[in-house]
Amino acid sequence: MNARVKPAHDAWREMRPFRPDANCPLEGIRVLDLSRLVAGNMVSLQLADFGAEVIKIEDPRKGDPLRDWRTNGISVHWKVYARNKKSVTLNLRAPEGLALVRKLAATAHVLIENFRPGTLEEMGIGPDVLHADNPKLVIVRVSGWGQDGPYREKPGFGSLVEGISTFAAKNGFADRPPVLPPLALADMIAGLYGAMAVMIALREVEQKGGKGQVIDLSLLDPIFSILGPEAAIYQLTHRIEPRVGSRSNNTAPRNVYETKDGRFIAISASIQSMAERLFRAIGRPDMIDDPRFRTNTDRVRNIDEAERPVAEFIKARTLAEGLSVFEAAEVTAAPVYDIDQFIADPHVQARQIVTDLPDAEMGSVPMHAVVPRLSGTPGEIRHPAPALGEHNDAILGTLGLSPAEIADLRKRKVI
Repeated sequence: MNARVKPAHDAWREMRPFRPDANCPLEGIRVLDLSRLVAGNMVSLQLADFGAEVIKIEDPRKGDPLRDWRTNGISVHWKVYARNKKSVTLNLRAPEGLALVRKLAATAHVLIENFRPGTLEEMGIGPDVLHADNPKLVIVRVSGWGQDGPYREKPGFGSLVEGISTFAAKNGFADRPPVLPPLALADMIAGLYGAMAVMIALREVEQKGGKGQVIDLSLLDPIFSILGPEAAIYQLTHRIEPRVGSRSNNTAPRNVYETKDGRFIAISASIQSMAERLFRAIGRPDMIDDPRFRTNTDRVRNIDEAERPVAEFIKARTLAEGLSVFEAAEVTAAPVYDIDQFIADPHVQARQIVTDLPDAEMGSVPMHAVVPRLSGTPGEIRHPAPALGEHNDAILGTLGLSPAEIADLRKRKVI
């Protein structure tokens, strides 16, 4: 394999300072985030990046378990997914802690939780109670399986959902076991859907004078939705398609192909004109009129034969040589990157897709920039992920608690 070349870190990106005074479009929206781990944090991250005041409610003893996802002893996941948020510690097993949650919820526009369905009610702060205090509150209830149905009380980790949703069954190669994604994919997808749902619900409140409502955000529904017409295809064919690795059941050629120097090129000839360009680029224009490859359906049916000349052409060339040919022929091809190659790519650098932020532990921490990019009302990274309970005094002070009362709560381990 080729040797890795480390990018000259300071040579290509300036340290981007935090902008605590940035004027973002969701400024004035208060979000109370009682969730833990990934999905709820993804919902609140999208809102925080665009200016919402996100108050993370954390256990005073250990905080959000996301803090425990450490690399070389550092909570890198927390630094990324808790940026732009504030931390308040509350012991929700103490009556005083629950009372403070109710008080904070009465001042909020959005509340996010991911307890087991029914837990909020058992705690005495179910939606009926919260809406009695604050009729316009939008409540996001994150769970693995949803707030109803026979699985509602089952453990709901993303890995289980990725398995049952058919995602894992489609992922990987036919002669090997199904493959779970190497990241919290179901949680991430649910988080993005959840942020959109919050904005829809807030618009109902703000533009139409409506009431707050409950968003039932399971991990299962969103990940199944990204699989597209799977159910319809099955109804038509009554066939379970085998796993195809990096191929596609719908288009061909589409795969990753190894180069002479041990790298990989991804190609997607998903439209007829692109397949024809590809065949010309590899010196096989005869394939265009070959009945086995004439249409996309023909190519999928004869996928091994359609891909073999492509793979042989690429294997005989280095990555640079292969990409040069495909670029000249306007073929949709790109290198397969690892993270070191991605952050060194000139396009990634030019668009600042990875942004570098000051950090006390690491000196700087690279992370994804705010997504999506808005021309008139962009988001901004205003401050780093908070220390546990960093904002106790400031936030609880807004509820009218005196410094002495806050100190007493701290002494009694309520905060």
